[in-house]
Amino acid sequence: MSSTSPTAVVTQDDKFTVERISWLRRWSDKLLSFRLSRPDGFRFVPGQFARLGHVLDDGSMVWRAYSMVSAPWDEYLEFYSIVVPDGQFTSRLARLGEGDSVLLERKATGFFTVDRLPDGEQLWLLATGTGLAPYLSILQQEDVWQRFAHIVLVHCVREGIELAYRDEIAALRDHPLHGDAYGHKLQYLPVVTRETVPGALSGRIPALLADGTLAAAAGLTISPEQSRFMICGNPRMVMDTYRQLQQQGCRLARLAAPGQVVLENGW
Repeated sequence: MSSTSPTAVVTQDDKFTVERISWLRRWSDKLLSFRLSRPDGFRFVPGQFARLGHVLDDGSMVWRAYSMVSAPWDEYLEFYSIVVPDGQFTSRLARLGEGDSVLLERKATGFFTVDRLPDGEQLWLLATGTGLAPYLSILQQEDVWQRFAHIVLVHCVREGIELAYRDEIAALRDHPLHGDAYGHKLQYLPVVTRETVPGALSGRIPALLADGTLAAAAGLTISPEQSRFMICGNPRMVMDTYRQLQQQGCRLARLAAPGQVVLENGW
């Protein structure tokens, strides 16, 4: 057991449980995925997030929000994380291994869900870095594949090694729930900004929207009438992308007013 495991100093209560890491994958020295045991009664809608915690050396707790990667019916909860050097949470997380423990708040939350968008011809899922995570859960929803004729997943990273989950994304086209009928709808467009990677676009997402590169790569025409957008990633990308979409006639979806865009800051 790692010395950073919280079980030695805290037990679960009515607000959180103590869960075990059952699987861990390191994509690079800065990126990792991990699975936690899933407590009975933990429910979430794809796109929502959970708050995970550690106990610090002084006995206080530090919490961070993570979108679920896993499907709502999986027996585990999977998360995708960047490791921040000297970060209170992720530096401890990076030292953990299978069998170690993480705190989990009992209730998922968040409104970054597809049901906030009206039906349309196209669903664009735009992400930088670990902002990819909620889309991997969202794409497990059969109704998403039924509602849209085209689904375009855009993942922008700095270096090719950061293009995580490529095999899992490819496998979505053959998913047993929807592959035969809908698998052809999914397009995956990787984007790398700091090196040339075969098969990947180059540039920031807002610029690729502005000059038509993304639309051309997907073979689609973007318009407020037929295009719907989800944006998740670093805050600057999220804001710049939303501003660009505003210039193209799109607006934020609100409870009282349907729109074409939902967004969430995430790394």
